[in-house]
Amino acid sequence: MAISAAQVKELRERTGSGMMECKKALTETNGNIEAAIELMRKSGLAKADKKAGRIAADGLIALQITDDASHGVMVEVNCETDFVAKGDDFKQFAQNITQRIIDGRPGSVEELMAMPYGPAEDETVNQTRQHLVAKIGENVSVRRIADLSAAGGIVGGYSHGARIGVLVQLEGGDAALAKDIAMHVAASKPICVAADDVPTDAIEKEREIFRAQAAESGKPEEIVEKMVAGRVNKYLKEITLLGQPFVKDPDVTVEKLLKGAGAKVIRFERFEVGEGIEKKEENFAEEVMSQVRGS
Repeated sequence: MAISAAQVKELRERTGSGMMECKKALTETNGNIEAAIELMRKSGLAKADKKAGRIAADGLIALQITDDASHGVMVEVNCETDFVAKGDDFKQFAQNITQRIIDGRPGSVEELMAMPYGPAEDETVNQTRQHLVAKIGENVSVRRIADLSAAGGIVGGYSHGARIGVLVQLEGGDAALAKDIAMHVAASKPICVAADDVPTDAIEKEREIFRAQAAESGKPEEIVEKMVAGRVNKYLKEITLLGQPFVKDPDVTVEKLLKGAGAKVIRFERFEVGEGIEKKEENFAEEVMSQVRGS
């Protein structure tokens, strides 16, 4: 049967898919729009499965903090290109997930993916993700989530271009201080709050390196040990939040800033898009040359 332009237009508006894909689905279902939507959804799941193995190292960090500043959540959602990461559909998907985390309090990404995408939705978050994959043509993955609650305290956050996101939980202080600390964490990348939180094996590894370097000086053993102790202390100040100079006032450490405000950092979370993901670098010139050499 003939498929009208109006039918194709309606199906495109309801699915967000391309014109040719809509026309093909309508043809296969004899113009039945509901059946075409179901067919396209099934097809979309198949396409999503095929794209699941592709590296998704781009994307964005979305965060949300409740109006009373008692609860903050953050999520990293990945895709394959910066172009898709800037698209409205992708950004809306990520922001909607933050609301689902606030409402449902999942303990893991796996729990989140099995939750309904919306209060009245039949689809799960994962099914919605699969349909988004089919629509935009790239792999999409929800990589990690953070959920901070501060009973009697404050949760603050900072987002830098949606590429870096930070949540900070304070005891004492106010929203402005929490945001300042979050901004500092985004810029200075501390690995933990205080020296006591640094893993012992990490300290020992650095101590061994410093000892080997100091030993080359030829100085007596007791001097070498003092040199090592000094370098370890410097290292701890560099990697801990409390030991770092505050980004807005380098003459003051974060520890001194917090003491002056009568506040304490309970914990923080810092996400940066794609950190730790090995992104495949395409070298088309080398690829062509290898093909030429092999022919």
